[in-house]
Amino acid sequence: MSLFAPARNIAVFALCLLTALPAMGNEAIKPTDEGRQASREVIQSLEYGHYEPVTLNNDWSEKVFNRMLKLLDSQHAYLTRDDIAQFGDLRTNLDEMLVEGDLDRVYAFYNLYQTRLENRLEWLINRLEKQPDFDFTGNERLPTNLEDANWAESQSELDDLWRRRLKNAALTLSLAPETSDDTPVVDTSVLSEIATVPARAPDPETPADDNGKPMSSEKIAKQLADRYKSQLSRVKQTNTEDVLSVILNAATGSIDPHSEYLSPSRGESFDIQMKLSLEGIGALLQQDSEYVRVSSLVSGGPAERSGQLKPADRIVAVGDGDSGDMISVIGMRLDEVVEHIRGPKGSKVRLEIIPAKAIDVTQTRTIEITRDTVSLEDQAASSRVIETNRNGEKHRVGVIKVPAFYVDFDAYQAGDKNYRSSTRDVAQLIDKLKAQNVEGIVLDMRGNGGGALQEANSMVGLFIDRGPTVQVRDARGRISLYGDTDRGVAYDGPLAVLVDRLSASASEIFAGAIQDYGRGLILGNQTFGKGTVQTLSDLSHGELKLTRAKFYRISGESTQLRGVEPDIAFPSLIDKDEIGESALDFAMPWDTVRPVSYRQYGEPWQYVNQLDQKHDQRARNNPNFRYLVREAQLAEQFQAQNNTVSLNREQRKREMEAQEAEQLALENQRRRALGMPEIDTWTDARDEALQTGDSDTESESPIQQAATDESVEILLDYALLPGNIQGTSQSAPRP
Repeated sequence: MSLFAPARNIAVFALCLLTALPAMGNEAIKPTDEGRQASREVIQSLEYGHYEPVTLNNDWSEKVFNRMLKLLDSQHAYLTRDDIAQFGDLRTNLDEMLVEGDLDRVYAFYNLYQTRLENRLEWLINRLEKQPDFDFTGNERLPTNLEDANWAESQSELDDLWRRRLKNAALTLSLAPETSDDTPVVDTSVLSEIATVPARAPDPETPADDNGKPMSSEKIAKQLADRYKSQLSRVKQTNTEDVLSVILNAATGSIDPHSEYLSPSRGESFDIQMKLSLEGIGALLQQDSEYVRVSSLVSGGPAERSGQLKPADRIVAVGDGDSGDMISVIGMRLDEVVEHIRGPKGSKVRLEIIPAKAIDVTQTRTIEITRDTVSLEDQAASSRVIETNRNGEKHRVGVIKVPAFYVDFDAYQAGDKNYRSSTRDVAQLIDKLKAQNVEGIVLDMRGNGGGALQEANSMVGLFIDRGPTVQVRDARGRISLYGDTDRGVAYDGPLAVLVDRLSASASEIFAGAIQDYGRGLILGNQTFGKGTVQTLSDLSHGELKLTRAKFYRISGESTQLRGVEPDIAFPSLIDKDEIGESALDFAMPWDTVRPVSYRQYGEPWQYVNQLDQKHDQRARNNPNFRYLVREAQLAEQFQAQNNTVSLNREQRKREMEAQEAEQLALENQRRRALGMPEIDTWTDARDEALQTGDSDTESESPIQQAATDESVEILLDYALLPGNIQGTSQSAPRP
């Protein structure tokens, strides 16, 4: 039994917005007989096969209709209240229509949306071709998120919204430095996703282009008109299969975020992805309005090895090879973006990205990654020894990096006694570290998105002497118990597990079991929170990925939604509102089942307060930890401030400069404390952020290395506690 990594469920095959879908001229798009049958099969599977009870009634119809509205027009920018009222019957009748495969009415609703979308793009193009004179003075502001706003009463109300959006797009381009006459500047203020931070003006000391000129009004109008023409061309290519996917995924997505209808073409791509034979960069992507955002990186993949791409970065353009044209992917459907990024092993791809931490969306960065395949060797566990001093004495702690729970299934099924697996590799690394006389071991599972369930079970068995590891409850309420059946342990000394928000599925099962057994400390951040199991089944047309079961810890607590809470928490720059199960719509709830009987190996929770106090003392004196805390506070502050953007050029500059000054001051404060040279601009800090460590430190950034080092210190505190005995306690379970 294997686990789907959470990012993989929303990655290459996530549902994309219809503003990104490619349409069939002015002809109405109609359902097919294959689509009608697929609808009947999907709804029957949801009703009788999903983990959660699904009742097909008016309430469910309302959820599906609202979900479809969000997928089509999340920012309430195309449809009016009257448009939606015309199809009010779908709010109560959609369940019956989908059950019977009667899709004509819902296709008609989509066709209305398609008309509104095409008309709006044509409206924008017409205004731009008339060479509008944008006035960047005055006090106008533009709201950045209208998801919860009322629907517009009229087209004239939407016209005013789009007038300001177009003005914002022009202002953003006017403030962005031009690269050359034949290299397009990417407009990052796209149609449905208005930039949430102010644009940065070109440095007056730096020429904007080869001729030292800012971009002209004429060129701005042409750039935007070309962009909207390109998007209109893609929209007009939308076909019946695209619409069917939206309708059926509105249905599946109204129950949980991991159930999904896969069209025949997407199903084939999913099979390739699950076999890890896809040649590309090893980045899992998801739709973020009209942006494509990096959800996570495949451990050992080209993107992770390069150190240049990070979770929550947004991709705005893709170029093939060293000199291929940069193609804007803003507003492009997700599977099209993936096709542009894919390519033969050894070839190069250039990505223009908005870094996750960027406070200035016009200052994009172009990176280059060499495509490759991901093999077991790339994901293999590795180890190192970190030395630290206590009162003049040297102490040694081992760190084992576990990027994924992998196994060579083919070799295993063929009976090869030397088959490769994460558990076997970790066992060998433990022996190596024991020979080096380490006083404790830190298992680093940051970024570990999961893998094979059997590996999570067997790896727990390296640290306990037989016992249960996880409970799996199916839709009928039947609970299966999985665990380690091998006698003996590979290591019974002080242990810690380091996790972060990207640790998911199997890594959450492992961390939860170690915590429940009292076998070690859990350090870092709250994990992803994906505690559900999906199965993939064939339909007469396409495939269905359906949530069929749920994971529970041996303590009875689900790993769903809440994940695993660390015993000692570290600050994090990953926004839990953007990454994690709780950030997904209709995530299934956290709950409990009956705990099972299991042996307690220790009571580390008794020492957490004492260990946390020592950690706080070190963290207050650690510039990197102080930086992380303040940076997280700044991110929250900026998000609260940026609910609107100014359409006044000078005000826009002032807002940007104020935020950039705070970021720069914080970074230079960290540098001074570390004895590093200060930097002049925030752009310099972003450039340097790409310069990660060497291979001996697993290419960790200084911030990541600080978390590793502090985990070593905490574990050493734990190991040196008077009377701390591992592996002998028979005490009561953790409260």
